[in-house]
Amino acid sequence: MRIGPYVIDPPVVLAPMAGVTDKPFRQLCRRLGAGLAVSEMTSADPRLRHTRKSCLRRDHAGEPAPVSVQIAGYDAGMMAEAARANVAEGAQLIDINMGCPAKKVCNVAAGSALLRDEVLVGRILDAVVAAAGVPVTLKIRTGYTRADRNALRIARLAEAAGIAALAIHGRTREDFYTGEAEYETIAAVKAAVRLPVIANGDIATPRQAAAVLAHTGADAVMIGRAAHGRPWLFRGIAHFLATGRELPAPAPAEVRDILVAHLSALHDFYGEEQGVRIARKHLGWYTQAHPGSEAFRAAVNTATTSAAQLAHVHDWFDRLAAGESLAA
Repeated sequence: MRIGPYVIDPPVVLAPMAGVTDKPFRQLCRRLGAGLAVSEMTSADPRLRHTRKSCLRRDHAGEPAPVSVQIAGYDAGMMAEAARANVAEGAQLIDINMGCPAKKVCNVAAGSALLRDEVLVGRILDAVVAAAGVPVTLKIRTGYTRADRNALRIARLAEAAGIAALAIHGRTREDFYTGEAEYETIAAVKAAVRLPVIANGDIATPRQAAAVLAHTGADAVMIGRAAHGRPWLFRGIAHFLATGRELPAPAPAEVRDILVAHLSALHDFYGEEQGVRIARKHLGWYTQAHPGSEAFRAAVNTATTSAAQLAHVHDWFDRLAAGESLAA
């Protein structure tokens, strides 16, 4: 798949997820096969620009190209300025968030709440494309409500505005993350527009990725929650799409090494106290499929230093049965 001058190969994209797709996780997923990794959403509100959280979210030093930064907001002028500012700091792609279903985002008429106002959607798309000077992508849901799945109308607005690629989560805002994603709307959009389309929602295995691509005709898949604690999923999908064969599940020793590298990157990026705290959710995700993981999590969550956290990890993996494989 091509977005502007950039070839996204393999066509497997890490979805933007607040509190998850920080720099350490993006870099890890790119190393393990993601063709593109989109940043956590960054607020377009200039009053929040210089907070510690915003500054960390805009740190892209050392990331492989293309650097994709997602912006969120409700005002066309503010969004345009945010696009310019992020490009000045190194963004090579700007992604517009019109898909987040979180209440705190929708309550300020941003994220997927924007899908209710197609006139405003058009103004924001036009303003950001004109301001950015780099390719602009858009992430949406199939609609705000099940009764009005307007993704096709939004896609046509996006195409007219010069959006370079469109990612669609196969749920409405009303669905939040419940039920099953549907792909018929994504297929209808792909058939109607010339934009590259990225299919998102409930893609958790290489076979599911291939099936969704075949069903929708999409140009790429986007992986979100399924990558929690399974960043090797990207290489598995890429391999299956290229060969039709599944890779074996990673051995415990490799998972340990991936996890240790991830934790160390979190500790370095955030600092000791915050890094240890943020790492806890990842520790839960990496180990949740294993017998005995509840006891491990209870123990490791008492660790208050990076050294103690890493020691718990090494000890737990050392006690896994020889040759045991982790969940793929």
